[in-house]
Amino acid sequence: MKNLVSIVVPCYNEESALKIFYEEIVKVSKKLSAAAFEFVFVDDGSNDRTLEEIEKLHKRDQRVKFVSFSRNFGKEAALLAGLEYAKGDYVVTMDVDLQDPPSLLPEMYDAVVSGNYDCAGARRVSRKGEPPIRSFFARIYYWIINRLSKVEMIDGVRDYRFMSRKMVDAVLSMREYNRYSKGIFSFVGFRTKWIEFEHVERVAGETHWSFWKLFVYGIEAICAFSTVPLVFAAALGLLFCFVAFVMIIVIIVKTLAFGDPVGGWPSMICVILMMGGLQMLALGIIGQYLAKTYLETKRRPIYLVRETEKDLDRKANK
Repeated sequence: MKNLVSIVVPCYNEESALKIFYEEIVKVSKKLSAAAFEFVFVDDGSNDRTLEEIEKLHKRDQRVKFVSFSRNFGKEAALLAGLEYAKGDYVVTMDVDLQDPPSLLPEMYDAVVSGNYDCAGARRVSRKGEPPIRSFFARIYYWIINRLSKVEMIDGVRDYRFMSRKMVDAVLSMREYNRYSKGIFSFVGFRTKWIEFEHVERVAGETHWSFWKLFVYGIEAICAFSTVPLVFAAALGLLFCFVAFVMIIVIIVKTLAFGDPVGGWPSMICVILMMGGLQMLALGIIGQYLAKTYLETKRRPIYLVRETEKDLDRKANK
């Protein structure tokens, strides 16, 4: 009996890339004759013809499954939904834009099926073609998060992974609302083989990740896997309390010894503004953690499904 491999593909406004991706992934899957495949596309509330294109692929190939959200819930929710709907003995997560080369699948398959590894992940060794400013901040971000978090985050790692069912079940056991998949994959551990590749340009369409979205995503990741910013806020408060105490003593001694009055309202205003800014920074850090806790306690669903391939088949059989 053949091993079933589920290919999980999150999609958001990717109508131009879907057909190209499907043809490429089918071509590669034919090389793995020892495995059977299913392709699980997750439509993350697209507002173009992405869902229609997926439905066409399903009618053409029954191995194509899909989950369509009621609205856009984000890539993290789409990855979770794909993992939950995947029935395979092994599960692959990858992007539809072909920046995750399907040609790596045979090597990934061999590494995990051999039993030597539980996961094979793709790691980009160059950022050629990416805006220099984004590459710079990406490297800075990984440097920072690896010093703040006990979970190792490797620079250049993508969400392109070939995982055993045991690892997938471990990932699914983490039901947190605020999700950061790269961190979750690292947190659950398991033996991982990293497969390096050169940066590949998108095959079609445009990226939906602006610099601001990546920045916010990075802040969420730090809050999800580290409490060091809270320690930083407390340490900053202690430091300035100490500085203030020292300055009070200096002013008292200076006034008693030399009769020098305390003057200079511009410097006083600068100090007040600086202290106010530091207080707001500390409150902002605490607020981020409170907000995450607030969202977790609500226990809202991470995503809502509007339609799957079963609904489409049911309509066709009426």
